[in-house]
Amino acid sequence: MLSIALPKGSLEEQTLLLFSQADLEVKKSSRAYNPVVDDPRIGKAKILRPQEIPLYVQDGHFDLGISGHDWVRESGADVVEVAELPYAKTGTGVVRMVLAVPDDSPIRSAKDIPPGARITTEFPRVTKQYFDELGIDVEVHFSYGATEAKVPELMDALVDLTETGSTLRRNGLRIVETILTSTTRLIANKESWEDPDKRAAIEEIRTLLLGVIEARGRVLLSMNVSEERLDAVVAELPAMKKPTVNRLYGSDDLEVTTVADKATVNVLIPRLKAAGAEDILELPITKIVR
Repeated sequence: MLSIALPKGSLEEQTLLLFSQADLEVKKSSRAYNPVVDDPRIGKAKILRPQEIPLYVQDGHFDLGISGHDWVRESGADVVEVAELPYAKTGTGVVRMVLAVPDDSPIRSAKDIPPGARITTEFPRVTKQYFDELGIDVEVHFSYGATEAKVPELMDALVDLTETGSTLRRNGLRIVETILTSTTRLIANKESWEDPDKRAAIEEIRTLLLGVIEARGRVLLSMNVSEERLDAVVAELPAMKKPTVNRLYGSDDLEVTTVADKATVNVLIPRLKAAGAEDILELPITKIVR
């Protein structure tokens, strides 16, 4: 049986939702940090801060964990990144670790940062490695939060995470470099990954989680079409491969089924109807397993 560390904080709610949709429901008890996962493959679960999870997985306290790629890099943990799971509290789940300077600064790229510059960040390891690779000796100061408030009065620049950059802009800061791009990851202990039985269980869990991620934002469209209008309708259809076409029992009409992006169906359905589709059904999808 596997043990897994789940993230507390901003990722917690969406992680529990993902597991529920993957039929791996996480049941909290009175011991809030020790939930039970309703699956025979998972024997132990614990909710911890995502900053800590990579090293706990590396050290073998857990077979599996969920944390951001940024924290894997910052911790220096030697783990297997089993799957990319682009989800977050809001948005697409893709964040950038960026270098930002005051708006009126003459600095246009990381190479313009002068030696001795003071950089504030919650990611001192990654920041130091980045500037070491550039050959620039900077002062890296750990930030306990409100990082953008320290520039320019206390610090010369910052390294922080952002999705849109709007918070930085509101605080008079300008992004000059992207250091790395990060998403949520399913990570595994290396010894667990090399164990055939555990690896099989890990891969099954990965399949379920990725199936949910793949299905998000997708819907199943089913419609009836006469044979003479089939080509016109199919020409309007998006498809993962090709639409499924079946003849209706006792009829010359056909049933056409395909997967479409939820964001486009408000435009697509009227076009399908105009092309000759009838009895159009839009159905939610819980998983897509490739």
